[in-house]
Amino acid sequence: MAWDFETEPEFEEKLEWMRGFVRDEIIPLETLADVWRAPGGREKFATVTQPLKDEVRRRGLWAAHLPPDMGGLGFGQVKLGLMHEILGQCGYAPSIFGNNAPDSGNAELLAVGGTPEQRETWMQPLLEGRLRSCFSMTEPGAGADPTLLSTSAMRDGDEWVINGHKWFSSNASVSDFLIVMARTGDADTSAYKAYSMIIVPTRTPGVNIVRDVPTMGEPDHRTGEPGGHAEIVYDNVRVPFGNVVGGADGIGQGFALAQKRLGPGRIHHAMRWLGQSRRAFDMLCERALTRYTHGSILAEKQMVQDWIAESYAEMQAARLLTLQAAWKMDKLHEAGKHYSDARVEIGVIKFWGAKVLYNVIDRAIQIHGSLGYTTDLPLESMYRAARAARIYDGPDEVHKVTVARQILKGYRPSDPPLEHIPTRRAAAEQKFADVLDAVSING
Repeated sequence: MAWDFETEPEFEEKLEWMRGFVRDEIIPLETLADVWRAPGGREKFATVTQPLKDEVRRRGLWAAHLPPDMGGLGFGQVKLGLMHEILGQCGYAPSIFGNNAPDSGNAELLAVGGTPEQRETWMQPLLEGRLRSCFSMTEPGAGADPTLLSTSAMRDGDEWVINGHKWFSSNASVSDFLIVMARTGDADTSAYKAYSMIIVPTRTPGVNIVRDVPTMGEPDHRTGEPGGHAEIVYDNVRVPFGNVVGGADGIGQGFALAQKRLGPGRIHHAMRWLGQSRRAFDMLCERALTRYTHGSILAEKQMVQDWIAESYAEMQAARLLTLQAAWKMDKLHEAGKHYSDARVEIGVIKFWGAKVLYNVIDRAIQIHGSLGYTTDLPLESMYRAARAARIYDGPDEVHKVTVARQILKGYRPSDPPLEHIPTRRAAAEQKFADVLDAVSING
C-alpha cells in the first residue's frame, strides 16, 4: 500500500514560500492594472516585475515545468499541480514564474518534439524571456473538431507555403513566433496523420494579424496588449522546410504533439482554477462572518452555510480528482507510456474543475450583493474570465463524451440485466442445490 497525501517537507517549504510571495508581492500588482495599460505602462511593469522574476530564479523555481536537461526541475505533474494551485490566484503570477500560457506549453512542445536546432533557436530564448510565442490552432469553422482544420501548408521546394484563417491565437499580436497547426497531408491521408506544426516568425510576410478579438473576460482589450486572442489570415506565408516541429520526422505528427502539449496544460489549468476558487471562497467566508442582516450575521443563515459546505466539498473533490490525474500522468511518464492513457482522468477534471470555478465565484458574488457586482472587488472580473474555462482546451461537452465513451468500454449489454433478481435466484438455486436439498431432507 502506498496511499499518501503528505507533501515532502522540502517541497512544502517551496510551496509555503510561493504562497507568501504571490500574496505579498504579486497580487498587489492587480490594483495597478490601469497603470500597466497606460502609455509606458508595459515598461513600468517590466521594471517592477524583473526583480520578482530574478528572485524566482534564485529560488530555483523558474520554468519548473521542463525536465532538468531543458533547464527545468523535473518536478512531475503532481508537484507542478500544487504549484499552479498557488499561481492560479493571480493572472500575473505564471509569467513571473516563467510558465505562463502559451509560452510554457510551447516550450514543453519544443522540448519533447523539437529538433536540437529548434530548441536552441526558439525554446531557449523563450525560457529566458527573450522571446514570446503563440500557439495558432483554432479556426472559426473548425470549433471542437480539429479534423476540420483547413489551414494548409504545401511544400514548395525547400519551403512551406501556408494559407488559412485562424483565430483565438493567444498572444499572437505580441509574439515573436507562432506555432501553426496546418494540414500537410493530401486527401488520402488519415485525418490524424494529416497535420503538422510549423514554426512561423510572426513578422513573416503574409502573416496578417487582423485584430485581437475582445472577449467577455476582456471586453476592452486593445490589439497589441499582452494576453490577447488574435484573428490571423495566413496569405502565402513562406517559411523554411526545416521549420516543421520535429523536422522531417514531425510531418503528420501535429495531433500527437498537440496531445503531449495539451494533456499537462489541462492539469495546470484545473489547478489554477482551484487557486481562483479558493480566493473566491475566502471572500465568501469573510463576508459571511462580517455582514449582519435580519437579526444575525450571514454565517448563521442555513442557506449561506449550505453555500459554504457545497463550495468546500466541490473544491476538495476537484482538487483530489486533479491530483489523482496528475499522479497517473506521472506514472505513465515513468513507464514510458502516452498521456492518452489518462484521458478519462484528464477529461473529468476539465469539465468538473470549470464547473466548480464558476459555482464558487457565483456564490461569492451573491453573498456580497451589489458590492460583489462592482469592480471594487475582483469577483466580477474573475466571474467573466471563468466562463471561458468551459470552452478553451476543448468544450465541456467533448470531454464528457470522451469520458463516457471510455467508461462504457468497460461494460457490455445484457438482457436480462445482470442484476435481474429472478435470473440471479435461479443461478443461486443451481449453485447451492446440494445444500438446499440437504436442508430440505433434514427438515
